[in-house]
Amino acid sequence: MTNGYAAPVLRWYAANARDLPWRRDDASAWSVLVSEIMLQQTPVARVLPAHAAWLARWPTPPSLAAAAPGDAVRQWGRLGYPRRALRLHAAARILTEDHNGRVPASLPALRSLPGVGGYTAAAVASFAFGQRHAVLDTNVRRVLARLVRGEELPPRSASAAEARLAESLLPAVPGRAARWSVAVMELGALVCTATRPDCASCPVARRCEWRRAGHPAGPQRPGKPRYQGSDRECRGRLLGILREAAESGQAAELTDGRYALPGPAPVAPKLSVRGRDSSQPRTTLPGA
Repeated sequence: MTNGYAAPVLRWYAANARDLPWRRDDASAWSVLVSEIMLQQTPVARVLPAHAAWLARWPTPPSLAAAAPGDAVRQWGRLGYPRRALRLHAAARILTEDHNGRVPASLPALRSLPGVGGYTAAAVASFAFGQRHAVLDTNVRRVLARLVRGEELPPRSASAAEARLAESLLPAVPGRAARWSVAVMELGALVCTATRPDCASCPVARRCEWRRAGHPAGPQRPGKPRYQGSDRECRGRLLGILREAAESGQAAELTDGRYALPGPAPVAPKLSVRGRDSSQPRTTLPGA
């Protein structure tokens, strides 16, 4: 497919892109990898200070690998899903031991790292190394669903058809393809948003099939479950307490019903956690 959208989208991106540290010309591949792990299910505004603090403390994979896993969990703070911190720490050890302390450029090597799936590998290979890969995050999928297929929202899970479409729209030159991918991502984040798309500001609005069709609504989707009063809120509060009390790792339930971070550590506060119905078993503390 000939990509007639690339030129206007790239011009728009050049004039409107946010100045994010992992997008700068001097950003390391490690900075890009850290940002992609942090941006999984966490908005940019919350990631920005966390990313800066993380890179200030651990500017390279070997510097993180030399730290304890619990240090990574505590530094992760309130970004949520702290298992990501442990996976990033494990990835740093692999990079140190198997890749001379560097982030690899190849997709298979990236995919072999803990916490790195297909999307993250493609994003790092594209944004850190200027390679030509389809990068299908939520924003890109939404833009392509509207622009090409005339649908308000993409399916819940990425499909093979979406991947083929994204691949067909990649410019032939790798560097331009990488810039196209990040430009479409930015367009979805700033203009073609999920609930309030600003079609008047869209550089390809005249070519948008969804706009031409009169913005038809897609199927109704159930809302996200509430955080307040949920098990996730409970786990987050417990982890906040335990993060300050121990030496390494994730929170785990001990045999006597208490909770602590694994590894040599002080005895954790005795925290018995039950649901609203006291007949329910204690809540465990997975890292994500």
